[in-house]
Amino acid sequence: MAKQHDYTSLIEWTGDRGDGTRTYRGYDRTWTIATLGKPPVPCSNDPLLGGDPSLHNPEDLLLSSLSACHMLWYLHLASNARIVVRGYRDQPIGVGESTPDGAGRFLRATLRPLIRVERGADLAKADAIHREIHKVCFIARSVNFPVDYAATYEEVDA
Repeated sequence: MAKQHDYTSLIEWTGDRGDGTRTYRGYDRTWTIATLGKPPVPCSNDPLLGGDPSLHNPEDLLLSSLSACHMLWYLHLASNARIVVRGYRDQPIGVGESTPDGAGRFLRATLRPLIRVERGADLAKADAIHREIHKVCFIARSVNFPVDYAATYEEVDA
């Protein structure tokens, strides 16, 4: 039987300039994410929609969550497979679309990790791990768009 987990967060709008939402351009699309016991994360909407480019937006957060979940499962499964990972850095790309009425969605995402493994690692085995992750990664199993990977490997001395 599956076990359910609860996740909580507090999203609080911080964009009231004094008149609330009286006019469409009279307020900021900013908010803070607060999770109990963790530092707050200031956010804004997508810069394409006038958001603050120095703040995280929902699209950034979704893509980053997808990448982080994949990374954590990769490290776990690599350890189980006796592949020693010495570094992991991902620069994922999410492709989205917006329709004329303003609706948007992700069409696909590609994870592009550079994984540093100890010299002599079985690189075919290291690469095969990625296919297993999509069976277990909480975030990847929750999105409704395809997630691919294009990993590269660098062998390093122990």
